[in-house]
Amino acid sequence: MASINFIARPNYVSHSIKASSKSFDHLKDWFGLGNKNLPGRNARGDLRELTIANVANQAPIVSKPSTGKEAMGGRNHISWTSIPQHWWEGELGVEGEIPLWLNGIYLRNGPGLWHVGDYNFGHLFDGYAMVVKLQFENGRLIAGHRQIESEAYKAAMKHNKLIYQEFSEFPKADNFLSYIGELAGLISGASLTDNVNTGIIKLGDGQVSCLTETQKGSIMIDPTTLETLGKFEYTDSVGDLLQSAHPIATDTEFLAVLPDLINPGYTVVRMERGSNERKVIGRVECRGGPTPGWVHSFAITEHYIVVPEMPLRYNVKSIPKAEPSPLYAFEWHPESKGCVQVMCKASGKIVASVEVPLYVTFHFINAYEETDEDGRVVAVIADCCEHNADRTILEKLRLQNFHSFAGQEVLPNARVGRFTIPLDGSPYGKLETALDPNEHGRGIDVCKINNAFLGKKYRFVYACGARRPCNFPNTLTKVDLVQKKAKNWHVDGAVPSEPFFVARPRATEEDDGVVISMISEKKGGGYALLLRLVTKRALNGSTFEKIARAKFPYGLPYGFHGCWAPKK
Repeated sequence: MASINFIARPNYVSHSIKASSKSFDHLKDWFGLGNKNLPGRNARGDLRELTIANVANQAPIVSKPSTGKEAMGGRNHISWTSIPQHWWEGELGVEGEIPLWLNGIYLRNGPGLWHVGDYNFGHLFDGYAMVVKLQFENGRLIAGHRQIESEAYKAAMKHNKLIYQEFSEFPKADNFLSYIGELAGLISGASLTDNVNTGIIKLGDGQVSCLTETQKGSIMIDPTTLETLGKFEYTDSVGDLLQSAHPIATDTEFLAVLPDLINPGYTVVRMERGSNERKVIGRVECRGGPTPGWVHSFAITEHYIVVPEMPLRYNVKSIPKAEPSPLYAFEWHPESKGCVQVMCKASGKIVASVEVPLYVTFHFINAYEETDEDGRVVAVIADCCEHNADRTILEKLRLQNFHSFAGQEVLPNARVGRFTIPLDGSPYGKLETALDPNEHGRGIDVCKINNAFLGKKYRFVYACGARRPCNFPNTLTKVDLVQKKAKNWHVDGAVPSEPFFVARPRATEEDDGVVISMISEKKGGGYALLLRLVTKRALNGSTFEKIARAKFPYGLPYGFHGCWAPKK
């Protein structure tokens, strides 16, 4: 295959070689030399074709291709196409200007490999995880990506087929005895995937962990080299197979909600900075329904933890069956109502348990406490990206809906849903629309805020919205919850990933900083994008405009979520 050349500074090339190529033996592993079972060789042990990414006509890093075939029709967007390289790193040329105060590493997690062998995955949540980095330093930008070497990924590469149970994919048993073995593994959790393609967090001690819905799916990576370091091993006895894909990590603690399938409910845990031991804060019993609802994320305030209970509930009865797949292990139970429960962080006691209108959400945005004239907390306000109680949302995230976009209106509607949860013992709460959904194209998800406002009253949300007709979120939107307005960035054919906000040091305004996003282009390219959020207010007011762009040597697939590791 042809080499790829792009703008770089020669003085960085030697550094990237040193940082990313620890030994010749390490490079041999990527090539698959001397081991017929490693990726990079086919089933007979023959070397596959390799791609070399060149920097200034030099080759600091050699990457290996993924195995197998994939439908590469001309209508397929690069967002849903497997990346051919396992590993790449280099410096990007920058159009515009990167603020000199922006020093650190932005890490984004998401699927990088959409197939194994001749089999193509069918759902947005199934691809094998790949981390992308944007390393900012004194106006320069070093980029890189790397597949995460989970057990699920390594097994699939070794056997050239699906081995572990993914979100919507179930490995086919070769015979009845194999099926019995896989069933036992499923019940014990051994066959559930550790493919950490969903979340990524920086712990208080600086470690970076990639996550998915299963508790075994917590894998540590090196934020600079992106090397897989191994599993995050909990030293506690807290059981359960599942976890919220989005725990909340601050400089001092780690909080998570664990759905309990055996004794239907939710366990809320805390882990202190530098510790591997989770301690139980409290437990939330299911208010209704036969099993716990899906908890992809949750919210916190200064004193409380908001635990959602959707009518979209785990179907434990379907687990012993080879079909349907885990995607359909959720059942819609409207008779169980929509519920929200609020737990005190300090005592673990439930201070509010209310019924609300039916809802479906993947991502909570933020929450805060509402006080009366005397400063007493009277309610908890929690905002989320809510899909109008559309129980079919998971089915609509099948890749077949994205591959051949011809102007169809496929993307489901979404809004900023605002829960009001009274703390006066009332059995009912509210779920209202926080602003006109047309402001963001009736589509909003993968949201971020200024993290300094976590658990506090806030104003701005950064998310992906829609310019319709569309089949997937195609804008970056800045939502003003006070003025009830949104500013949108859109380029035809572009698919942006989650907009991540980084505040300017010593900023006094909530929106004083930049938004980072990675863009996948319709024609196969891609680039990193920086948007400025504040200018001189006396002249132009708050802006949402491009200040810098850096083109990747090739397009990258769509990714879900990111985190920021500031320079030490």
